[in-house]
Amino acid sequence: MASRQEVRSEETKRAILAAATALFAERGFEAVSIREIAKAAGCSHTTLYIYFKDKEALLHQLSKGPLQSLAEQMERTLANEAVPPEAKLREISRQFIRFCLGNRNMYTLFFMVKASRIDVEQPEKELQALRTHLFALLRRAMQLSLPEEVGEAEALAFSRIYFYTLHGIVGTYTHSEETLDGLLERLAPTFDLAVDVILAGSKQLMTRSG
Repeated sequence: MASRQEVRSEETKRAILAAATALFAERGFEAVSIREIAKAAGCSHTTLYIYFKDKEALLHQLSKGPLQSLAEQMERTLANEAVPPEAKLREISRQFIRFCLGNRNMYTLFFMVKASRIDVEQPEKELQALRTHLFALLRRAMQLSLPEEVGEAEALAFSRIYFYTLHGIVGTYTHSEETLDGLLERLAPTFDLAVDVILAGSKQLMTRSG
């Protein structure tokens, strides 16, 4: 059984994370200070530093679990040999869009804050490594749907365009007040069509160049 001190410590940590989530979502990562987070959490900034060394540590803690869960979901889809490649691409696209639109208040934090290139094989920071892994899964889904003769450079270029398209879809509705279910009910066929168009266009370009 946890001691009273351990329970209090865990409650303080949760309060800090909840305060950071609310402030980052409302005002953005850069605009919020450690002192403001501590005040909102009901503790001193020196207490906050016991749990998190800086704002980036908070960002990582807030992002790690959700992004890992998304990656695991996408990995299961890719590993399902009963699903054809193009169906995998559509399903992974749906999973990514659903996740981002379901976390609109955290979308920028999860994917944009302190971000570096997503095609670097070994990013220095763990959060960026998670983002890079998600891109690698999307890239793999695209590669599986393209003809085998497509070269590595071309596949990467098509994967980037696909990646930009997904983020463009999400960005369009980041500030929408429509519910997630409402958005998906109304627009899911359009989102699927966007992925189909990207794939068809990629194949058409390869046919012309071939």
